[in-house]
Order: sequence, then structure tokens, then C-alpha cells
Amino acid sequence: MFNPISAVGYSAWILKEVVAGTVEVITHIFQPGGYDHPMIVELPLRCVTDVEVTLMASSITITPGTLVVAVGAGDEHRPPALFVHVLFADSEDEALEGLRDMERRLLKVTRGRAPGDIREGTKSGDVR
Repeated sequence: MFNPISAVGYSAWILKEVVAGTVEVITHIFQPGGYDHPMIVELPLRCVTDVEVTLMASSITITPGTLVVAVGAGDEHRPPALFVHVLFADSEDEALEGLRDMERRLLKVTRGRAPGDIREGTKSGDVR
């Protein structure tokens, strides 16, 4: 169930992330070795619908310093996955933590609750 109040909050949050990412990219331009840790990470998604996957990929790509380079289709054994090029993470875990936070916020908008919500019947660490 779409949550319009969460959508307003998500829009404000993503705008803040775009501004912060822009500042980070500009700052790194002038630092020697500022782009030392680029990487591509695989993000298994909790998003399942085409709309959720598209919104997630768009949110990542609009944020400076990140870009979705491929989408892995899911099946009955594996969830869909995004392959994301990240410029400024010190580790894969750090990159995935930020991306999972973005996904959690997005799913709160599209489903009316965050993944792992008690009403959903899963723990916060569960993939689905």
C-alpha cells in the first residue's frame, strides 16, 4: 500500500542525498587520490515488483557517486539484484549498508511499512 506521507519524507531525504553527493564529488575532484576506492557491488533486493526495482535503480542513479550498471533478474531461488558502481565507499559493507538504507526507506513508501516491520512477520536482518 502506497504511503503518501512517507513519499514526501523520502523525496526530501533523496534530495538531501543528491546535495550531499554533489558536494562529495566536487570535494574529491580537488583531493589527490580522491577516487581511490571505486567498486561495483551486488545488491540483492527486497524489492520485488517492477515499480519497486525501477524506483530503486532510479534513486541510486540520481545520487551522485553511484550508478546502476546492471540488473539481475530474480527467480524462485534468488531475489532480483542490482549491480552498483560506487565511487566513495571504503568497503563493500559500507556501500551495501547505505544502499540497504535507501531500499528500506523506499519500501516504506511503496508498501506502507519498512521491511522487517513486526506486522510483516520478519526480522530486520531478513532478506525478504
